[in-house]
Parts: sequence; structure tokens; C-alpha cells
Amino acid sequence: MEKKLVGQVTVEEKNEIQALFERRNGLNELSKILTVENKALYEKLVKDLGETGTKFQNWWNRMGEKYNWESVEGGNWEIDFDTCNIYLVTE
Repeated sequence: MEKKLVGQVTVEEKNEIQALFERRNGLNELSKILTVENKALYEKLVKDLGETGTKFQNWWNRMGEKYNWESVEGGNWEIDFDTCNIYLVTE
């Protein structure tokens, strides 16, 4: 696996994706213990997971376009929350 520094975002932009990242992880953890028996809560979780996933992907699309980060087929971007640096990760 190779990581190449391709850019940086502002602290505000980092905070936005970090909140979505943490929310998505929390929802994924919750999905492991929530059963389908609680139908209303389960449906809310599925909806929330979908919306959070969309917002998460939209952030990456928006920032990639704004900053024109390098990309490659099969690669993905990764953020270092401590430095706000963006890396292109390839196999």
C-alpha cells in the first residue's frame, strides 16, 4: 500500500468530515447490535446510515473538485485528522 500527500483541507472542512466519519462509525456499530424486531428504530438507522453515507461521499466529491486532488483508478483519498492532510492511497 502506498500513500502520497496530495493536498490539505481547512480545519472547518476537516471538522465536517470528521463528524460524518464518527457518526457513520457509530451507526455501523449500532447496526451490529440492533435487531430487526425493533422495526421503527431499525428503519431509522438504515435511513440515517444511507443519508450519512451520502453526505460523506458528497464531501469527498466536493473537496476533490475544489482542490483538484490527484486521483488514480482503484485509489482512494484518506484524511489525517491531526494534520488535515489528504493522501492518495493505492495498492
